[in-house]
Amino acid sequence: MEKDIGKIQKGEFQGTVTEIVVGVREYNGRVGVDIREFISSDKYTGPTKKGLRIPAEKFSEFKEMINSIDEKDLQVAEESEQKPSEKPQPKDQETL
Repeated sequence: MEKDIGKIQKGEFQGTVTEIVVGVREYNGRVGVDIREFISSDKYTGPTKKGLRIPAEKFSEFKEMINSIDEKDLQVAEESEQKPSEKPQPKDQETL
């Protein structure tokens, strides 16, 4: 069984286009969710080793983890950003 769910364009570098493809695939007789980088270039078009596979029996657990991420968690808080000159010095390092 092979079914593509969706694609997200990751970027392009030196003529190679990289996409993240989410799909349901069978591998070694077992079905699972596959999240993998696919590339398209003059030399090769297809999947790469970069990716992961969620076994069907673990998908509910994975889905719960993903759904627990709040959009706010993905935003960088302005107050937590510091200018390089404002970074605290390590305790064991003295300032001259």
